[in-house]
Amino acid sequence: MSELGAAELEIARKYDLTKKVIPFLDRHLIYPILESLRSEDLYDDKAITQLTFDLFKETNMISFVKEQWKTLNPNAQVPKELEEKEAKVDEIFNKLNNETKETLDILNLPEVQDHLKQDKQFNREYLEKNHGITESKINALYEFGQFQYNRGDYVMASDLLSNFRVLSTNTDLVISATWGKLASEIIRLEWDSSLKELAKLREVVDSKSFANTLTQLHHRTWIIHWSLFPFFNIENGLDQLLELFFSPSYLSAIQAASPWILRYLVAAVVASESTSSGKHFNNLSNPTFQNRLKDLIRVVGQEQYEYNDPLTDFIKALYIDYDFQEANAKLSEASVILRSDFFLINIADIFLENARHLISEVYCRVHQRINLDELSKSLNLTREEGEKWIASLIKETRMLSL
Repeated sequence: MSELGAAELEIARKYDLTKKVIPFLDRHLIYPILESLRSEDLYDDKAITQLTFDLFKETNMISFVKEQWKTLNPNAQVPKELEEKEAKVDEIFNKLNNETKETLDILNLPEVQDHLKQDKQFNREYLEKNHGITESKINALYEFGQFQYNRGDYVMASDLLSNFRVLSTNTDLVISATWGKLASEIIRLEWDSSLKELAKLREVVDSKSFANTLTQLHHRTWIIHWSLFPFFNIENGLDQLLELFFSPSYLSAIQAASPWILRYLVAAVVASESTSSGKHFNNLSNPTFQNRLKDLIRVVGQEQYEYNDPLTDFIKALYIDYDFQEANAKLSEASVILRSDFFLINIADIFLENARHLISEVYCRVHQRINLDELSKSLNLTREEGEKWIASLIKETRMLSL
């Protein structure tokens, strides 16, 4: 059940990015986002169930699809075509399982693993000559991996696609298998494995010569969206996000194809302003943070007519307009987004804490004298709370200077 009030729900709905990100995600990755929307009561429960059904009705997850259909049609009989498809899926599963069982058994033999090398061509010649594993049998691993992924067996899908990549020399299928393995690892919350797969995709996409530059842009845009899952769920993930998103080619992709990603760039910069111990840096003398902030301000200023939300508007109000009243108003709205956005929930508290720290820094920099009432108001604090905040900030700054 959502903890947001009626006015806050309206803000959350107004700035919800689900429709923006869906085209750049696999349907299986969309599901947890939809469930998050359901838990926050952002949309009608039946509408989310209908969208879930529509997303998965073409997959092999028949039991799950039937559950969604029954929820939408509680008093009706399950369509005959779903029952027929379930039997067909079982038939295909048995066929592919039988076709790949011998290959997998051979690949798991210790003596075979000892013979395999980095050279795929050597491996294929060795396996075909000594064990009868032909190209068609290798491709069957890919087909079964795809099938298992669409069946919702992400563990088996990951294993099959990994085995396929070790042996296949088909570049396009290997890339496709890597996307499938990345999705499987994300769904399983295996973040370290997800990052390894992400790195493999980046290496291919960034080094490959594409006949059509739009194809490369398309791949980079997908990488940007998929990377949000691990980056917002691992230690030091925000630094890795910033390194990727601020790199020239990916920043260009964000500006050209997905300016709404600026929300996550703003969130990462502000939330990364703390050390791993939770203490604040003195940002005026921290080159890394200052360089990132400078780049962020520039990009937000450039893209304000293409995309804006309370997070980007907060940066604009504070660092471009020096409007502390507006910055506070936008921070209040941003707090709603931080508590309702699927990717930002984990960093909501640290973002708000750091944002206040930034407001106080800028306020002290542009004013010769500090008006405690004005500063407290800018921080959305009472005068008493403001006094405690400033005292704590001064104490912290002195400790960091020692």
